[in-house]
Amino acid sequence: MRLTMAVSRDMAFSEFPNAGRRTINVPMPLYNLKDLRAALPRGQRLIGLDPGTKTIGVALSDVLLMLASPYGSLKRGKLKANAAEVLAIARKEGAGGLVVGLPLGMDGSFGPAAQAARDWALALSEATGLPVALWDERLSSSAVNRMLVGEADLSRSKRAAVVDRAAAAYTLQAALDATAPAARVPPPVPDES
Repeated sequence: MRLTMAVSRDMAFSEFPNAGRRTINVPMPLYNLKDLRAALPRGQRLIGLDPGTKTIGVALSDVLLMLASPYGSLKRGKLKANAAEVLAIARKEGAGGLVVGLPLGMDGSFGPAAQAARDWALALSEATGLPVALWDERLSSSAVNRMLVGEADLSRSKRAAVVDRAAAAYTLQAALDATAPAARVPPPVPDES
């Protein structure tokens, strides 16, 4: 988000290219997921991201915000390059927001990994211009690994290729489920007997 303010001519801002006008970059805020979901224009999707040390798992919701699907994975690199890749996916798929996995401690504590994920999410949001919300991702990779071993019977090397995007989908699906509007149940039909 950019904020532009006028300053008086008697202030010494001649070193700025637009003397008399000054732009201040305001960081994008973190959103509560319910607020982010409510603010999305109809038909826009959410991108789920599971940032790891080597790769970033990517998932995509459907336009109704009911179902998350694995989308792919990105090689973790410089923020600018990763932001460009995420923005390209958002434009191609019609996504209007990001949900980034937050690795809280098992006791719910906010440790160094969670702080790093929060900082990365804020920087990514600012670089892409997309709003971001964080979602607890505890045990998402473990759950996905158990499923891939137990049900899909994948070897370790094959699991490594899909676990990041599947963990992103697992986290995004949990976020969608937890913030889904309550189902409207029709009133009972009176018995005419």
